[in-house]
Amino acid sequence: MKFCSLRSGSGGNAVYIGYKDINLLIDAGLSGKIIEKSLVNINVDPNKLSAILITHEHNDHIKGAGVLSRRYDIPIYANPATWNVMERLLGNIDVKNKCNFKTGEEFSLGEIKIKSFKKSHDAAEPVGFSFFCNGKKITIATDLGYMSKGVASNIMGSDVVLLESNHDVDMLIKGKYPWALKKRILSDYGHLSNESAGEALKKLFELNSVGMVFLGHLSQENNKPEIAHKTVTDMIKKSGVKCHIHMALRNIESELIKI
Repeated sequence: MKFCSLRSGSGGNAVYIGYKDINLLIDAGLSGKIIEKSLVNINVDPNKLSAILITHEHNDHIKGAGVLSRRYDIPIYANPATWNVMERLLGNIDVKNKCNFKTGEEFSLGEIKIKSFKKSHDAAEPVGFSFFCNGKKITIATDLGYMSKGVASNIMGSDVVLLESNHDVDMLIKGKYPWALKKRILSDYGHLSNESAGEALKKLFELNSVGMVFLGHLSQENNKPEIAHKTVTDMIKKSGVKCHIHMALRNIESELIKI
């Protein structure tokens, strides 16, 4: 399988996962033009996209989904609750390209098996995804209010995981956001902090249950890549575990990983 974070952050999110002739886009929260250019940058033809999978209906995850679906005749997969909210936001989508899945159930696209799982966020029915192929596993878990046992169990055994490390708590509290927004971000339906991401990963590494880690969905206002990286790495190393943490950034593609 191939993995690349095309963009990750509060300004827009899109992830590429592929195997043989199956090319998947997980979320499309940027303009169609930016996503097309990012795909070309990693040598993926947008015409060859097999499907777009949606984690939840917020604009930074669906902005370009409708445009890409119409332009390239791509099916969009989401659970019914997400479709109910986002359909009017996407514009006209061909009936054959409106595809549903039930949260928690497995389905397949080509040789890639996909499992969605529940997560806590202020959306209709937000999900993360795990992808399985040839004995390998990739998991995407961003937009988390907290690391639940269910999310942790779905991350376990992943060869590659993209995990949210949204904010530095001190930067958020001292920052310019209105208090209502700060409360929302800090709540169980908001976003995972650097410290929470580090604590979760420390436990997963101690169990030897996760491989390569990308930190993503960093806030532009309340975080910096170097702060997120240092906070998480230091917390993991305190437990005596050696790790190499990668970053999924808001304005550039990550390295293309092949497993």
